[in-house]
Amino acid sequence: MSDRNLPKVLIVAPNASARFGGEAFLPLNYFRILSRRGHPVHLIAHHRNAEELLALPDCDPERMHFVPDTRWHRMIWQGFSRFPERVRDLIGGGLMTWLNELYQARLIRQLVAEGEVDLIHQPIPVSPLIPSNLHRFGVPLVIGPMNGGMDYPPGYEDYEGGATRATIGVGRRIALLLNRINPGKHKAAVLLVANERTRRALPDPRHPHIVTLIENGIDFTRWRAPQQERAAPRPDRLRLAFLGRFVGWKAIDITLRAVALAREGGADVTLDLLGDGEGRADLAALAADLQIADHVTFHGFQPQERCAEVLAGSDALVLNSLRECGGAVVLEAMAMGLPVVASAWGGPLDYLNADSGIMVHPAPREDFPQRLANAFATLAHDPDLRARMGQAGQQIVRRDFDWEKKVDRMVDVYREAAAAG
Repeated sequence: MSDRNLPKVLIVAPNASARFGGEAFLPLNYFRILSRRGHPVHLIAHHRNAEELLALPDCDPERMHFVPDTRWHRMIWQGFSRFPERVRDLIGGGLMTWLNELYQARLIRQLVAEGEVDLIHQPIPVSPLIPSNLHRFGVPLVIGPMNGGMDYPPGYEDYEGGATRATIGVGRRIALLLNRINPGKHKAAVLLVANERTRRALPDPRHPHIVTLIENGIDFTRWRAPQQERAAPRPDRLRLAFLGRFVGWKAIDITLRAVALAREGGADVTLDLLGDGEGRADLAALAADLQIADHVTFHGFQPQERCAEVLAGSDALVLNSLRECGGAVVLEAMAMGLPVVASAWGGPLDYLNADSGIMVHPAPREDFPQRLANAFATLAHDPDLRARMGQAGQQIVRRDFDWEKKVDRMVDVYREAAAAG
């Protein structure tokens, strides 16, 4: 179906990719769904992702344009690769965005001059503090949905060293200054934020046109409950799954300790870890030290199809992260009819309620593993509760997080921005 009244939209997202998931997947979903509907839409991405994007069956190559991969891009990437993640994202990410904007300006001017653009949409980076200069091309600018402003829970300050915290503090002040120099987030027609926390983190939280819209959604062609009935659960058994990178703030070490405690308490809990990272060897060693190595499976990074298969055979998802702004995997598990055990901190609170999962606050730190273990044991001992939570989660994502409905809402935002522009 097409819509004759939709403005011609240019989605600007150099990191757009289907390979890596996370925020890189968001602009691609907008582009693909709008394209399938016959809406006039173009995408600017980075040349390093060109081969992947051009091979996608539902993406018109004539409507994709690519920022070149220069030595300056490689220098920034290599220069910040060894920095802590938050420093890399805020400062290195800001520099990379600035560099991309220099190179993509020519593409934007050409498309605007050809009459192909009525409105620019910048869905990523999702950080509320990364500056933007995409307001300067004579068409309205929509930025977001953004999601950020996260800090660690009380008692976990050691997850970031003092130097990192100081650098982040300086970086935020510099970012506010750069947002004055490149005032795209001040002059955008619409700013989209996932939650109130992100609104407060904006360079101008009093911007007159701020709309709340969760950044993540669900593609129900990929993430759906198995058609066949699940096998009858074994008494007191719980097969947990984790999907994500192996980075410190995901707190997988705490997950492993909770699994060990649950098993000591008599619950047959196992864990499938789908992901990878520099910490994999340490996590494998910890599983061995806890004597649960035979009950933890390291799958490495897997394509989404394989992740969906593992989730289909699982009883619940666990995501006890300490600094999770979003957490799309929570929605994916809910769409597949699984309950979720998650930290009551950050992104998961935007998705879950007591009907669809068990939320465990990370503080106090001392007994966080035991409280997680108690949640695992509760689900292990009560298959009916798991089923009820899974059904409730499916209803929530169908109602609130369907990508098609999300794009419907974004179309309304485009119209409003273009009319006001």
